[in-house]
Amino acid sequence: MYEDRREDLVNVLKTRGITDENVLRAFLKVERHLFVPDIIKAHAYSDVALPIGQEQTISQPYTVAFMTQALELKGRSKILEIGTGSGFQAAILVEMGMKVYSIERNYEFHQKTQKLYDNLGIRAALIYGDGTIGWQESAPYDRIIVTAGGPEVPKRLLKQLAVGGKMVIPVGDRNIQTMQIITKISDDEFSIKEAPNFKFVPLIGKEGWKSE
Repeated sequence: MYEDRREDLVNVLKTRGITDENVLRAFLKVERHLFVPDIIKAHAYSDVALPIGQEQTISQPYTVAFMTQALELKGRSKILEIGTGSGFQAAILVEMGMKVYSIERNYEFHQKTQKLYDNLGIRAALIYGDGTIGWQESAPYDRIIVTAGGPEVPKRLLKQLAVGGKMVIPVGDRNIQTMQIITKISDDEFSIKEAPNFKFVPLIGKEGWKSE
């Protein structure tokens, strides 16, 4: 039943401009219904964001696919994800063969996702902490993906990005953000592409929004 729904979702993603075959293959493989609460599993393959508790969401599949495609992944890249959530985005990256490090500021989500990954055999390094300051001990990273919207790009994340690497991060106010696709040309030079009209939960932390 779910396999057919995944195929339908992939067809939707294709119509919306997702062309990276590796991204599309990952969406066929990773079972999104395992990453959402039981009560809404029937909606797991709809192209919508879904609530996962504590005012957090699992991102819309198109958004996950857009950000993943924007990373322009090659080989076995080393990736830092800010905002593990229920673990779906990181699972897509692992399925694509990436080496994933992920930070979650909510301890309950961190524990729950670690247990899910253990059960599913998904190998990723997960820690509990403030994602806005990154994970210096494992830097630099080939790619950084931020799955919450901040008021600006955290400077510590830029420092932890390898030269030649890319970061994808939504930046704006608490209601609407522009997706910034940043390429690090040198330690102090960056190029930025933008895509408007995304909506994420707030990026909370020392270099993000302050918790309410």
